[in-house]
Amino acid sequence: MTQKIAVAFLHGAGTPDKDFAAEMIRKIKEGFSKKLGIENANQEIVFEAVFWSSVFEKEERELLKRLQKNADLDYLLLRRFVVEFLADAVAYQPTKQGSQNYDRVNAFLAESIRRLKQKAGQYAPLCIVSHSLGSVVASNYFYDLQFKQENIGPKTMTIKSDTPIEKAQTLALFYTIGSPLALWSMRYPDFGIPIHVPSPGLDKIHAHVQGEWINFYDKDDVLAFPLKGLNDYYQAAVTKDVKVNAGGWMTSWTPLSHNKYNTDVEVINPIVEGLVRTWKEVNE
Repeated sequence: MTQKIAVAFLHGAGTPDKDFAAEMIRKIKEGFSKKLGIENANQEIVFEAVFWSSVFEKEERELLKRLQKNADLDYLLLRRFVVEFLADAVAYQPTKQGSQNYDRVNAFLAESIRRLKQKAGQYAPLCIVSHSLGSVVASNYFYDLQFKQENIGPKTMTIKSDTPIEKAQTLALFYTIGSPLALWSMRYPDFGIPIHVPSPGLDKIHAHVQGEWINFYDKDDVLAFPLKGLNDYYQAAVTKDVKVNAGGWMTSWTPLSHNKYNTDVEVINPIVEGLVRTWKEVNE
């Protein structure tokens, strides 16, 4: 019996459609099956789309309602856009109060990883594909597991169990896409310490898995930045920063490229190659 690969997708700020990852999953499955070249290759990889912003949907609707109640505001559509995008980033930050949104979001991710465990097994190599603010969510989640377990909230603790994949010991591949992680690094002295990819415990489970962290960015995307230059820790942790040209002729040269990575071949192909290589390292 072969070992399947587990893949989780995290969207960026805002409230996307619930099928936000459908097209990217389709393209990755297609490329994976073609490149792996074995019978029923699609069964060797399982997916979870982590719709984490649903945690904030109700509050954001209520916020907009209250803000408009006794005020004559212009640009309501633009304000809705600002609330959906910026409110996610603000609401996600840890606080000293109970029932933190930080814990609620992390619990949502923990539940998705638990479902991946049920489909692929507790030793499945874990791949994270994260866009925009989703890369911050993923980074924080795995940082807590690797370095600061005291930061793990009570809701998250009730969901995750003591298995390798849920403890992040099988984290093998991390793809950050249009990521603002460089901005979040300003919260820490000398821009902080990144997570380890692959996870330090992976070699004891899958000795031959190389692993990688690839950070994709478009030079026209004002929210995305390369990471290796932040400090020596990022230089060592990030396998490579990859500059891409996301979007079509109307968007690739503008900041709108931020939302166009998910179908770009310059992003899809390296992810497929990483997944195929990892499957072979585990199974062959």
